[in-house]
Amino acid sequence: QVQVVESGGGLVQPGGSLRLSCAASGNIFSLYIWAWYRQAPGEERELVANITSGHTTYYTDSVKGRFTISRDNANNMAFLQMNSLKPEDTAVYYCYAELQAPMGPEGFKYLKLWGQGTVVTVSP
Repeated sequence: QVQVVESGGGLVQPGGSLRLSCAASGNIFSLYIWAWYRQAPGEERELVANITSGHTTYYTDSVKGRFTISRDNANNMAFLQMNSLKPEDTAVYYCYAELQAPMGPEGFKYLKLWGQGTVVTVSP
């Protein structure tokens, strides 16, 4: 079974840094897109950043210059380096991946997977 699992959340003071990691496991043929989303209390889930297989990146305006998304293709992992954190960055952060997995006689299946979420709290 293919799944993605995040790690690295926690409590940090304003101005501090955190690095989130996400690992995809299982039988994966090709991993196309990694993304990080977040959902603050009472808010809708929003896209924070994504990175394609060609390493093209996108960032939402509020994190540009502070967050960096990267990927390790050899190990099917993605990372979100978060610097200069602000209280408004407090949220549950979710990893998202789009990939292709072998499905035996069925060939390949395109999957869109979410991690379970990791809590990031920015507070004095």
